[in-house]
Amino acid sequence: MEKHMSDYSKGMRVKNSTRPDWGLGQVLSDSAGGRVRVFFIDGGEKLLMLSHVSLVQVEGDEARSLFLDNLVVEKSVKVKCFASFKDTTETFRKLFPEGFQDSYFDKWEREYKLQGCLLLTELLDKDDFAKLLDKKEFQEICNRAMRVVNKLNLIFPNEKMALKDGLKLENNQQFFSEKLYALLYSDDEMKSRFNGFASCLGKLGAAKWPIVSYFQFIRYPEQYMFVKPQVTQNAASILGFELNYQSELNWQTYDSVQNFAKYLKERLVEMNPRDMIDVQTFMWCIDPSVYKEYLDWIEKSEQKNS
Repeated sequence: MEKHMSDYSKGMRVKNSTRPDWGLGQVLSDSAGGRVRVFFIDGGEKLLMLSHVSLVQVEGDEARSLFLDNLVVEKSVKVKCFASFKDTTETFRKLFPEGFQDSYFDKWEREYKLQGCLLLTELLDKDDFAKLLDKKEFQEICNRAMRVVNKLNLIFPNEKMALKDGLKLENNQQFFSEKLYALLYSDDEMKSRFNGFASCLGKLGAAKWPIVSYFQFIRYPEQYMFVKPQVTQNAASILGFELNYQSELNWQTYDSVQNFAKYLKERLVEMNPRDMIDVQTFMWCIDPSVYKEYLDWIEKSEQKNS
């Protein structure tokens, strides 16, 4: 349902009838002085003169949007303005012109992560994991888990060390083994499984976002997103998505990150992302500082090979 308006209030969903390519928008603040600030899904943030645009209020099913439901209205991270989705894909394609199918993308960003996925499946698949639990071989489970953690560079060395130190105590080994199995293979609801594993990491002194999200990410990369706090927050702030971020492990933040990742995967459908490995790398590459660092690295590599 659409209605033409002259005044617009914060939170209202609108479309610009003269720029349908901008898609659905949300009013960021009440209109005043003949102007209104709107964020459009495909157009980014705009400050519009009402005398020069024709905005239409949208209601009902047409106004539904997971992204706008989670839009950051008051920016907590310093960015110039929210970027449009088109802006971020253009930034990504400057690094990888062929998108997720770019040969350099596979070589630099994907292949080594798949090795981590294969290692976890090899060492801690459901049946083998269950057998180890039945035999109470908790130390062996922890040793295998640390091999999986050390396979990739996604977790900081100090965070890996905290987990390793926490697993030296026998009581912690059993607790960790049981909670990790539940996280990966239990039929309980995900919130309960996540909270149980987060509580376990707290007991071990290793309650960090990369650790709590790592095992699911590499066991089920088609479904779950890895949480690297700075990378994830930067991507969300660039696009204006509310993560409800807290440094302490909590379900709301984790669930918000998963929703953000699902939204990105759906919006990136034309680029054919294969899984959350692709989406996680996309998040990393749209950060302007990473973008510049990558371009400098590519330039140096080309000079070396010329």
